Amino acid sequence: MAVERRRHWLRWPRRLVLMLGLLLLGPMVVLAFGDLDLQTHWRDAEFRSVGMAPRPGDFAPALVQVYGARAYHWRGAFGIHTWITAKRAGADRYTVYQVIGWNLRRGRSTVSVSHTETPDVTWYGAEPDLLLERRGPDAGRLIEAIEAAVAAYPYAAEYRVWPGPNSNTFTAFVARRVPELGLDLPPTAIGKDYLAGGNLFGSMPSGSGWQVSVLGLLGIGVAWEEGVELNLLGLSAGLDFNDLALRLPGLGRIVPSNPPP
Repeated sequence: MAVERRRHWLRWPRRLVLMLGLLLLGPMVVLAFGDLDLQTHWRDAEFRSVGMAPRPGDFAPALVQVYGARAYHWRGAFGIHTWITAKRAGADRYTVYQVIGWNLRRGRSTVSVSHTETPDVTWYGAEPDLLLERRGPDAGRLIEAIEAAVAAYPYAAEYRVWPGPNSNTFTAFVARRVPELGLDLPPTAIGKDYLAGGNLFGSMPSGSGWQVSVLGLLGIGVAWEEGVELNLLGLSAGLDFNDLALRLPGLGRIVPSNPPP
C-alpha cells in the first residue's frame, strides 16, 4: 500500500514536467521560425509609426487604443509588451501609458506617461498589434477612469520581467479597474495574471469573468471574453469559446480562418 501511494505521488512531478514541456513548445516554435530580430542591438532598434492610429489633426473624436508588440530579442518568443493610448476629443496629441522597467535605474517611477502624435510605434523593431479600440463619446468617458487607474497602480517602484509586476501587469491592472474597456489580453501578455496586493482571487482583465492566481505563477481563469485559461509558471493556454480560438503560450490567440459571426 505504501509503495502504491509513493508511486501515485511520484506521478505528479512527472505530469507537471510533461505539461511544462508542452507549454514551452509554442515559444520554441516562435524562437525557431518566428519573425524575431535577434541581431539588432537595442541601441539601434527602430521606433517608427505603423499607421494604425489616426493623426490627431485628422481625427477629432476621443479615442482609446491598446497595443501589444513582441518583447525585445529572445524574450519576444515568450511574451509581448503592452501599452495604453488615449486622446480626448479635439486633442492634438495622444497620451501613452505604459510601464518601463529600466526607469528604476534612473530613480524614476516605472509608470511612464508621455505625449505624442504617433502612439502606434514599433517596440524595438517589433510591429505592434491593435488589441482594443474605443472611439467617440464612449472613449471620452473611459479616459477619466483610465487616468484614475494609472494613478492607483501599486507597483510604480517595483518591476520584474517574470512573473511580474511588469508592463502587462500594469495594463491588466488598469483593465480590471476599468472593466468597461472589455480588454482581452492574449496569453502572450505574461504578467497579466499577477494580481495586485498578492490577492489569490480577482477578475479577469476583460472584467467578464474571474480567476484564481498564485503570484501569476499558477492559476485558472474563466470569462466570457477570454474563455477558459490555465496558467503554469506564467505560461498560459486555454480555449476562447466566444471566438472559437485557441490561446497558446508564445503563439498567442489562434483564430480559425472563418470565425463565427
